[in-house]
Amino acid sequence: MSMLRKVWNLFSRTRLNREIEMELAAHIEMCIHDNIARGMTPDQARRDALVRFGSRAAARERVAGVDAALLLESLGSDLAYGCRQLMKNPGFGVTAIVVLALGICASVSIFAFVDATLVKPLPYQAPWQLVGLFESNPLGPRFHLSYLDYLDWKRMNHVFSSLEAYDNIQVALKTANGVQRADGAVVGASFFRMLGIAPSLGRDFYAGEDTLNAPRTVILSFSVWQKRFGGRLDILGKTVSLDGTTTTIVGVLPRDFYFGPLDSVEFWMPIHESLNPDLRGEHGIMALARLKDGEQLETARAEIGKIAQQLAAQYPDADGGRGGTVVPLVEMVVAGIRPTLWLLLSAALLLLLIASINVSGLLLLRFQARQQEIAVRSALGASPARLVRQFTIEAGVLTMIASTAGICSAFAIIHLLRKLIPHNFLSAMPYLNTIGLSWHVVLFAALIGLVCLALFTLIGVLRLPSANLRPGLTEGGRNAAGTVWRRLGANLVIVELCMATILLVGAGLLSKSLYQLMHTETGLEPDHLATLGLLPPPSKYSRSEQRIALASRIIADISRLPGVQSVALAHGLPISNIAGGSTTFEILGDNQNKQQNNEANGRQVSAAYFATIGARLLQGRWFSQSDGVSGPLVAIINHAFARKYFAGQNAIGKHFRFDASLPPIEIVGVVNDLKEGPLDSDVQPTIYTPFEQGADSNFSVIARTEQAPQTLLTTLEKTIHQIDPDLLTMNAETMEDRIQNLQSTYLHRSSAWLSGGFAAIALLLSVVGLYGVIAYSVSQRTREIGVRIALGASRDSVCRLILGQGGRLIGVGIAAGLLCALGTGVLMSKLLFHTRPWDIFTFLGVTILLAASAITACLIPAHRAAAVEPIAALRSE
Repeated sequence: MSMLRKVWNLFSRTRLNREIEMELAAHIEMCIHDNIARGMTPDQARRDALVRFGSRAAARERVAGVDAALLLESLGSDLAYGCRQLMKNPGFGVTAIVVLALGICASVSIFAFVDATLVKPLPYQAPWQLVGLFESNPLGPRFHLSYLDYLDWKRMNHVFSSLEAYDNIQVALKTANGVQRADGAVVGASFFRMLGIAPSLGRDFYAGEDTLNAPRTVILSFSVWQKRFGGRLDILGKTVSLDGTTTTIVGVLPRDFYFGPLDSVEFWMPIHESLNPDLRGEHGIMALARLKDGEQLETARAEIGKIAQQLAAQYPDADGGRGGTVVPLVEMVVAGIRPTLWLLLSAALLLLLIASINVSGLLLLRFQARQQEIAVRSALGASPARLVRQFTIEAGVLTMIASTAGICSAFAIIHLLRKLIPHNFLSAMPYLNTIGLSWHVVLFAALIGLVCLALFTLIGVLRLPSANLRPGLTEGGRNAAGTVWRRLGANLVIVELCMATILLVGAGLLSKSLYQLMHTETGLEPDHLATLGLLPPPSKYSRSEQRIALASRIIADISRLPGVQSVALAHGLPISNIAGGSTTFEILGDNQNKQQNNEANGRQVSAAYFATIGARLLQGRWFSQSDGVSGPLVAIINHAFARKYFAGQNAIGKHFRFDASLPPIEIVGVVNDLKEGPLDSDVQPTIYTPFEQGADSNFSVIARTEQAPQTLLTTLEKTIHQIDPDLLTMNAETMEDRIQNLQSTYLHRSSAWLSGGFAAIALLLSVVGLYGVIAYSVSQRTREIGVRIALGASRDSVCRLILGQGGRLIGVGIAAGLLCALGTGVLMSKLLFHTRPWDIFTFLGVTILLAASAITACLIPAHRAAAVEPIAALRSE
């Protein structure tokens, strides 16, 4: 048939149907003549011809199906019929669409975060070749390198095509409105070339531009170019004052560039470090490297470990006991959030499964109600393939509408969740800025839609009539359909209850873990504490004496503020996203840990620090005003330090030293363990030294107040700027807000809330599904129940019969769910804080909650069954 003919047939269907009818009639007449010729009477010949020919409607569809254009028209008719079916039963349609859209929305929303974090490759050239380099020590595997060690690693390795240093810094930016704090980073000269990133404006750093005496240059991030410099195209060659040093702008980075291991950076500068051999022990930078083509990660780890051993033997004072760690860059960027995302995606998929089961149950009921219609279609000649096509189109209409609604809702939810992410968390994970409906997410949603389409079509295929059409054409077929529904529906409900139990147990464990985290012992009293970070300009406060004098004035001025009880200074604050910097030391005297290069965290604090934060003294004394520059060197250690290095001994009066060239330091006190890092981390040995005996270049102010600490934050900043307008202030917050805004706290809180929301929806859907099964079972057994009551069964016994049926489903579903939840708890044990995966109270609470909710759902149909009137039930049958 020519294409022109097919197109013409589309617009002349009436004529074509008439031609087909004439052709069919001609074939039947020929068959009648043949039968008469074989000796049949005319009536017998016609009856035999009609029986052998079959349904004329089916024949017309077979003929029209040969024409592709008419087949499309037929599909359009089926599509219209499917839409009419949904409109004819709005209760079924709305319920099925909402339930399925809810599951799709949850799954797509969480997968968008998984896609942005774990699926999309890092935006660098061959990112799988990029690795991070760290030094290891007794405190852990990932610590900073010294600049001299970095140069030796760069010179001695044979596995990297490039190796560059980097570190984040805070810089003082001089503007027309005064000095402002800005986020900066120092990097090796070939850092951006190693990443495969070229400036969108200007040039990259030249080779050798990271040497100590090279001219000072800077590359701007795109955001700071727009925000601080108005996106001026003539910015190249202009100068900017950073930390009091005139620096030339040589380039602007691309708009979408970010470097995950560092927070948001505005100014990128070449690293300039001293080659003084005495500074090999100052471990303060990080390194990034690119593997050569064909080199493996394990080879790099072995070589870096060998180089670290050589340096430890060559420089025992600075590098003794230190090793090397090589980590893929992607692990550095996403390792902290990966388990949480997989957990949430698993929970969302379980919710989708429950939603699909509920819709499958609704469809099964719907097909059972249409058994007579389907049987009539088959009797009129509709083939199984023709019926499957109709089922597929109807399922496709339902799935398409639900998927569209789910994806549109997911788009809104994604943006809402992103807005709820704290700024400090978002800046540490800039790849979350790319969250959206990428083609990965759309493909994932399409895959979900196809699976649901196949499942819903299968439900219809299972309800295809058998060769015996009589039961489907009579009322008696309803009992058989009801039996099938009770059996299959019961199994679906068991699966739903099992999945809901898993989600509820997971949410319960995460909620208890969050509670334990927020009530963990921090060693301090966080209420009524206001904190503020300070960065004195290096050009004005280059000497320790100047910083000590500044600190004394700050303490004095803030102490006079109304409502301030005490003030302290410290190099860094307790309870942070990362632990404090480590330091090496040697214990002097007769001690089992006398060897050099022991490791501990180090922190400089003022005399009133411990009293201000509410720490407890376990032994010895606090620092006093006499512990100054002219006094003997002293230190206070925490209990973890005393337990590790002075087990079974009195640590008070013991001596240690950081370097053989420095005088010994006497331990004068032991303080209780303070959380120096994240809330979910272990306390490490820590050394506290007086701020006045070696003031650091940046520090924080901590003030204990009588009133709400939030009211003091602005006053603190004003007071600091009155002392010196060039002082940079940052991160003004209360200690309680600081705890709430930690990345570890946010991850635990978001996991608990999202999984709890999924579990609540799963509980509702599973209870509704159970109610549907029991209610339909009661409706199908109305005659049986009427007979039971007529024969003397009490209404209480009927109620117990229905509750027993529901109770068996509840018991099996919850029991299976608890077993699966036990395994799930073990898998998620790394995400739990001080909470066992088999926590008995969580399991018991979930069992009681789910059982009570499910039994409540069974009470309504059970009460309805008990209220059946025998006469009315038998008359209706």
